[in-house]
Amino acid sequence: MTSTIIVTLCILLLLAYLFDLTASKTNIPSVILLLLLGWLLRQLTDFLNIQLPDLTTILPVLGTIGLILIVLEGSLELELNSSKFPLIRKSFLGAIIPLILISFLLAFMFRYIGGYPFKVCLANAIPFSIISSAIAIPSVRHLKKSHHEFVIYESSLSDILGVVFFNFITLNETFGIGTFADFGLNLFITMIVSFVASIGLTILLQKIEHHIKFIPIILLVILIYTISKIYHLPSLVFIMFFGLFVGNLYKFSRFKWIKRLRPEELKIEGKKFKDLTIEGAFLIRALFFLLFGYLLKTTEILNTETLVWSIGIVVAIFAFRTIQLKLSGLSLTPLLFVAPRGLITILLFLSLEPGENISLVNNSLIVQVIVLTALIMMFGLIAMPKMEKRNDEIDENEIIETEELEQEELPVS
Repeated sequence: MTSTIIVTLCILLLLAYLFDLTASKTNIPSVILLLLLGWLLRQLTDFLNIQLPDLTTILPVLGTIGLILIVLEGSLELELNSSKFPLIRKSFLGAIIPLILISFLLAFMFRYIGGYPFKVCLANAIPFSIISSAIAIPSVRHLKKSHHEFVIYESSLSDILGVVFFNFITLNETFGIGTFADFGLNLFITMIVSFVASIGLTILLQKIEHHIKFIPIILLVILIYTISKIYHLPSLVFIMFFGLFVGNLYKFSRFKWIKRLRPEELKIEGKKFKDLTIEGAFLIRALFFLLFGYLLKTTEILNTETLVWSIGIVVAIFAFRTIQLKLSGLSLTPLLFVAPRGLITILLFLSLEPGENISLVNNSLIVQVIVLTALIMMFGLIAMPKMEKRNDEIDENEIIETEELEQEELPVS
């Protein structure tokens, strides 16, 4: 039995790697294939009458670790310089405006149709308004640099802002000046903790001479995230702050206190740390979506009672996205199609307390919205003009721009 499980896991993960490898050629998001593979595995085990233990409780654990690694992976890839501020501003607006508008629109609809308390309706609506970085980031690696960076910023910020908004709504019974003051204090504490922890972890990253040095850092990151979450702090802010800190510290070596952290050495170690994080994120993400696909029931996917709601939600998602991209002056192609729902939607739905669940929002609705948004992204990327695809060679203008920025950011001697 042990050998069978090991062989099965190896084959499934190798197939997941193959899906990831061919995604840039086929434009088929690997998540679609992973969900399908997991679902087919469930049909096979049922057909062969193979009894497996209940794996439902593993899903939130994999999802949380996957979310941490995916946000960390995305933030390690981002560059901070003055030329990025317009992109960050557009990404922030692209994350927060649809989050607020879609959440309140769906909450009013849930309340109007079902008559539930508005706070409960809003808690159920928020998961649908968050872009899944777990699906979006791996799916746009082949796009040109500006689009790729926008999706990383937007989806990572959408995850962070969405989780913060969700916790703010679910953890407070009433909303007043005191509530917002507590929220501001929690955010301030998180920034202090993020700054101190990032410096401490950075020093550890350089000081550890043992041949195993990156796994303890990742475990400490997960530990700090979890403890922050226990105290209801916006812990994903720490993950993004740490990734940006490690990936961009060398650009601030003009400051004396930064020089003490040996930023040039950290740049080398940070590259190794980033590579390990990318591989770890792939492994956890693959296991999560395989397991989620395995736990899917055919009746949930084909549930016609929720199909009208799921189509309506998807229409609202892409309608607001069109308006948002137009107002930001960004190209509709291919960014319009990159608005998948996924891992974070599932995690927030699973974290709802029993008293906060409403009958309108169930497994079928969650699954259908995830599948529909992923399919729209897939067909949109497949139909995308070839000129939008990222070249393997960096454009000469980008090289010149990068060199100029690096000259500007050289430390003052």
